[in-house]
Amino acid sequence: MPAPIPASAPAASAGAAPVPAPGAALAPTPTPPPPFAARIRTTSPSAVREILAVTAQPGMISFAGGLPAPELFDAEGLRAAYDSAFARSARRALQYSTTEGVPELRAAVAARMGRRGLATTGDDLLITTGSQQGIGLITTALIEPGDAVLVENPTYLAALQAFQLAGARVIPVPCDDEGILPDALAELVARERPKLLYTIPTFQNPTGRTLPAARRAEIASLAARLGLWLLEDDPYGDLRYEGHELPWLAAHPGAEDRTVLLGSFSKVMAPGLRLGWLRAPAALLRGAVLAKQAADLHTSTLDQLAAAEYLRTADLDAHVARVREAYRLRRDALLEGLADALPPGSTWNRPEGGMFVWARLPQGHDANALFRAAASRGVAFVPGAPFFAATPDPRTLRLSFTTHTPKEIQQGLTRLTT
Repeated sequence: MPAPIPASAPAASAGAAPVPAPGAALAPTPTPPPPFAARIRTTSPSAVREILAVTAQPGMISFAGGLPAPELFDAEGLRAAYDSAFARSARRALQYSTTEGVPELRAAVAARMGRRGLATTGDDLLITTGSQQGIGLITTALIEPGDAVLVENPTYLAALQAFQLAGARVIPVPCDDEGILPDALAELVARERPKLLYTIPTFQNPTGRTLPAARRAEIASLAARLGLWLLEDDPYGDLRYEGHELPWLAAHPGAEDRTVLLGSFSKVMAPGLRLGWLRAPAALLRGAVLAKQAADLHTSTLDQLAAAEYLRTADLDAHVARVREAYRLRRDALLEGLADALPPGSTWNRPEGGMFVWARLPQGHDANALFRAAASRGVAFVPGAPFFAATPDPRTLRLSFTTHTPKEIQQGLTRLTT
């Protein structure tokens, strides 16, 4: 304990803390609490989430966040579905539920997957709080600190965060304009012995590219031959504007016992529902259920029952068709204006669906500098560098076309040009 201040100590100056009386003990100096976990201290924040704070400014036209268009939500249909869920059984809607999810919703999701050629039952599924949670649950079930995880380069930013938080060694797989290069993937698997490949084969985030059918078959075969889990994320697959639908990796021979497929209602119903699903082989599904029990017990019963009612009473496919047509026009408006909006020599792709266009500025340009200038003129996008698992390309940028109308997109491109 610190010694008392001697009686001969000088008087405190005005405004200073009072001097204790002779013989009184000083209050002990507080000991700071223990530090945060290393995984929190070393994981980068989401660049997209930080940019969204900029885009919230009044009058901002944002190509940054992958946000569905709110005016296209079927608000009346969803309101009716919630009313029906309450009318059928308010007590059930407001009560705890099973971790796996309510049977009606699992059965409805399984039926939709079956119509797309992937035989599925409700017992194959776990309902998640958005498909984002599915990434975390599978990571918890599979990944130990130091395990290798393979990702496309670039890839979904929140997936990188999830793997970093788990202490994984995140290794980028070489890609071209069509996605993963199977030969390069095989070399990495043989050398690094990873547990997992995370991939978004259809309308990838951030690039919008789609993995061709032949490469999907090669990757499924490779996973079976070399021993690899596949985590297939498909939040955008329903948003196809041209071209032909491709089978999931999970539907390929050899991949059945090692592929986790994630899906979501965020892009086709509403992201505020926070409803997704996870389809996995039985043993891994049990691991994901255990991880979810520790995370949140179960996804909102009310939201699950409302979604099941919506699928029972509304025509989701007709709604999605309307959304697709609106988004196709918005994609085309963005593509038509990029030549005038970006510096000469810039390149970009033409995605067949999804929400994103991936662009690259010419030599000597930097996307961060362009972002700062654009934001000052009331328009925003996401620089591409944070999406890379290894050395970033500072000339890349991601533009989302779904949130604004074609007219607003033209206005935004005009601001970008100025």
